[in-house]
This record gives sequence, C-alpha cells and structure tokens, in this order.
Amino acid sequence: MSQRQLVIVISLMVMGMATGFLWLLIRPPGAVVVERRVTDVAAERAAGTLPKEAGGAGAPEAASGKVDIAGKLATFDGKPGPETASWPRFRGQDFSNGVAGPPVLEHWPEGGPPVVWRTKVGQGYAGPVVHGGRVFLLDYDEKEEGDSLRVFSLADGKEIWRRTYKAPIKKNHGFSRTVPAVTDDYVVTLGPRCIVMCNRPATGEFLWGMDLVAEYETEVPLWYTGQCPLIDDGVAVLAPGGTALLMGVDCATGKVVWQTPNPDRWGMSHSSVVPATLLGRKTYVYCAKEGTVGVAADGADRGQVLWRTSAWAHSVTSPSPLPIDGRRVFVTAGYGGGSMMLGLKEADGKIVAEPLYELDKVVFSCEQHTPLVCRDHLFAVLPKDAGEFRAQFACMDFNGKIAWTSGKTERFGLGPFLLAGDNMFILDDDGTLSLIKASTTGYERLARARVLHGREAWAPMAMVDGLLILRDFEEMACIDVRANQKLTLNSGKEP
Repeated sequence: MSQRQLVIVISLMVMGMATGFLWLLIRPPGAVVVERRVTDVAAERAAGTLPKEAGGAGAPEAASGKVDIAGKLATFDGKPGPETASWPRFRGQDFSNGVAGPPVLEHWPEGGPPVVWRTKVGQGYAGPVVHGGRVFLLDYDEKEEGDSLRVFSLADGKEIWRRTYKAPIKKNHGFSRTVPAVTDDYVVTLGPRCIVMCNRPATGEFLWGMDLVAEYETEVPLWYTGQCPLIDDGVAVLAPGGTALLMGVDCATGKVVWQTPNPDRWGMSHSSVVPATLLGRKTYVYCAKEGTVGVAADGADRGQVLWRTSAWAHSVTSPSPLPIDGRRVFVTAGYGGGSMMLGLKEADGKIVAEPLYELDKVVFSCEQHTPLVCRDHLFAVLPKDAGEFRAQFACMDFNGKIAWTSGKTERFGLGPFLLAGDNMFILDDDGTLSLIKASTTGYERLARARVLHGREAWAPMAMVDGLLILRDFEEMACIDVRANQKLTLNSGKEP
C-alpha cells in the first residue's frame, strides 16, 4: 500500500469514528423496556395493598353450582374406644387448650413416648376432636375431590365411618385446616369452601348442610377457611361474614335461629368464635377482618352486637380472641400484626371496647395459634418476623411485660402448643415434640423427641386421658404420654 492510500484509509477511519460519536449524541431515545412486576400476593394481601377479589386468593375457580352436601357414607370395621374424657371442639372442653390431668411422663424413653397408632391423612392442617372413644377429623379426599369427615377409633386408629361430599379445590398450602365440634348428638364441620355439615357422631347419619358462599355471600378467606365451628347448647355458632356477621343454627333441624346484622360487610377471617362472660353478659367474641366484635349469646337480644371496635383489625388473623377476665380480651396476629389488650367498660348504657395497650410483633404476638393462659400469664411461640426473638417460646404477664423467652437455641416453628397440668407440650414444624414446665420464672425443657416424620406439623392437638393426638402434613398419630415409671427414661435427650 502506497503512502497516499494509507492516508486515505486513516482519514476514512477517523471520519467514521467521528460520525458514530455524533450519532450517539443526537440519536432519539430508545423505547423503554417494561419489566413485569412480580407480586408477592400473600405479603401484599396481608398488608392490605391488593384489591379484594371475590372468593379470595386460592379459592376454587369453579365454586359455583349447588353442592350435594349429604354426599355419601362409607362404613368400616373400626369400633369406638372405651368411654374417656372428651376434647369436643377447638381448644378443648373449656376453651383453655389444656387439661388438668392425668399426670404426664416428664422424662421420655429413647425415641419418645410410645405410639398407640398412626394413620395416613390428606394433605393439610385440620385438627382432631375426641368424643365417646372416637376421633373426628375433617379431611380432604383428593381422589373424590371433596371434604371427608373421617371418624377413627381412639383405641387403635381404625376407621369407623366417613362421609364425603364433592367440592373441588386446588392445593393451597394443603387443603382442610379446621377442627370439628362434637356432642353426644351432633358433629358439625366447616370445610375449606365454607360448607357446613351436621351429622350424627355415632352413625354418620346426615342431618343438614349449608353453603355459606351461596347462601350468605361469604368470601372464602386466603388459604381457605380456618374458622372452627362452635356448638353451644345445641346451636351451631358460625361467623359467615357476608350478609350475616354471626349466626346460630339449630343442630336438630338446620334452621337459623338468630343472625347478627352485618351492614359494613365485615369479612370472615381465619379466627374462630369464642364464648365468654364479659361485664356479666354471656358473649360471643370474634375477630373479623375489619374489626373485633362482641355479640349477645343469650337473652332476648341474642345475636345482637353488644360492642365492636376497629382498633384491632387485620386482614390475616388466625389466633382467636382470648378472654382474660370479665373485662379484658387479648388479641394477636402474625404478618406484622403484633398484639393488643382490649378493655371493656360501660358508658351511657353501652359497652365500649378500647385498647389498654398494644405491642409490636417483636415483643409478643403469635402467627397461627391462640396463646395459652396459665397463672396470670400468656404463653406463645413468637412469629418468624419477631427479630432476634423469632420462633422462641415466650411468657408474658397480663400487663404486657415479658417474663422470659426460650432463647436462641430453643426455637420452634408454626406448630401448636397445649397445656397439660403443670406442663406444656410444643410441636415443631418437623414433628419434634417438646415438654416444658409451665413456669412463669423461666424456660425449662423436660423432654424432647421426634414423634412425627413428615413436615408442617401445624394442626391443633387434642388430649384425652393422657393420650395426645397430633398430626403433620400427611399423617396423624396417637401417643401415650401418661406417667409410667416402668419405662427406660432418657431425661429429655435430643432425638
């Protein structure tokens, strides 16, 4: 290449670079690339930043159409166990979520207390009740695509009968998650799609059913129904939301005997209705999504609102309100809810509910289960968002002062806890059961063993005559925790 040619090439290269630089300076802006926003539905719904959707997240798309609630009955060769004490509803006979006796074994054999029986169940977190030697569980049958009330023998776990109706739903952290209510004459269930069913507990005879979505415009809660029905003097007490805030249904006939007006359309939460005597009145207390209410439970005005407050209102509330005495009610929730002590007083002929104090989530709150009351203190597992105290078991007095927490090496999950005399049982997510002293002075573990081998052991437990019935995501078991000094003890060694 000659010198002249070389000069021409270099000149062209310089001119090209200059032209390119000039184009970068004057070119029009390119189109903005719009990124798809990923929505954290659970977190945003809990925070109240998502618009309401009919049926709630996870609700069945094809929930329309009449459900044949009578369904079909199947019987098996199981026989009721011996007549025992009763755990007839959510939180037990007296709503304390505890029993007085018999004494429990405080130091366990290798491998934990003896297992009486185990049985496979459908995926979910529904808890059992026990009455007349029978164990009742509202399960979900994926093959039949419907709710299935299953009844087992307390003695050996063999199934006695089951009644199943078709009500298809999609998996939404499992399926069923409620606890039945049972008496000598009736067993009432509330299914994931807000379907109510009443049967004879001995035979499975169908008495009546009710679809709260179709009949009362109930909005299926996030993660399906968590409310547990209540039977009070032969009347099933429910909190539909929709066109009736609360209601009472005669168990014998299925007829509605009273309803609570719901002009502001307060919605169904995961919490359950609790009876209490407050300021001398028998009252049904309920935490709806938009507030907390006390409803007359007897008298000529039964079903009418005695008091209500929006001071405690959380879109995701699972624990039930906890009456402390005749004038105070403790309420708590997860997902940042914290807790509050409500005080009741009479003013100008009306009952007024007002906050006495409120606590942040890192001080005291509970995500799934209702705290225990023992010796003028509250006990609960703190939520996962409680900072350095996350997932610890905690004890607090009624004035909001923390007495103790279990410490960084003793953490639990979302599982249940139960009071047994002077002790408490705590079930961790993976089925590890701990026994601790019911002490207000400090955390003292007595024993620990893994008694279930699945995951997400979140369902409420039941206990009768020293037999503890508990479950994880897919298995239910009955273990014998009665004191028995003939066993080889392990003094609470790790599993």
